[in-house]
Parts: sequence; structure tokens; C-alpha cells
Amino acid sequence: MKNTNILYRARELRKNPTKAEAIFWENVRKRRFLGLRFNRQYVLSYSDELNIKKHYIADFLCFEKKIIVEIDGGIHDIQKEYDQIREEDLENMGYAIIRFKNEEVLNNWDQVRRKLKEFCEKR
Repeated sequence: MKNTNILYRARELRKNPTKAEAIFWENVRKRRFLGLRFNRQYVLSYSDELNIKKHYIADFLCFEKKIIVEIDGGIHDIQKEYDQIREEDLENMGYAIIRFKNEEVLNNWDQVRRKLKEFCEKR
């Protein structure tokens, strides 16, 4: 069973996306990107080797390709260690992660689209 606090947090994030997240979502929702279905602010649960349950919220998730797309703002400059642990856990679950900075999504969607297309085609 998923933690209700994390579900509430995911709902709040869906209701209040950053501008970059809103732009990304508009471009990938309803299978607009390569016919792939993306979910946004999706909760994933992971149990480590000590059976400690962890919950993560993926900005965008494509189950078909097992890809997580993260749109990074300034906070990610501060929480690098947490991001690294989180990324390792998600990769252990079989997901591949691609990151874009807010500025990339806001200012150069064509480049983001191209990079994401290449990343998806490799999976």
C-alpha cells in the first residue's frame, strides 16, 4: 500500500506544475510524443535490501519504455546526493532516467524533443 502522504504530494504537484513541467506535459500527453503514453508525478515504491520501503515521485513516467523523465530546477543543485541515491534505486527497478533542466524545456523544446526521441529509441 502506498503512503497517503506521498500520494497527496503527487496530486499537489500535478495540480501545480512548474512552467517547464506544464510545457513538457503539453507536448507528451495523450500519446503526442512517438505514440507513447506518459504519466506525470507518478509514485513509485521501492524496497531496498533491508526491506526498507521508499517512495519516489517521478516527474514523468513512460511504462512502455520504462523511462523516467526528470525536469530539474535549482533544488537539484543542492540535493545531488539524494538524487544519486534515488536514481540508483529507480535504475535497480529497471527504469532509465533522462534529465532536462527547466531552461532547456522552456527555451529549446526542439532539442529536448530530439534528445528524448533518441533516448526512447534506444530502449
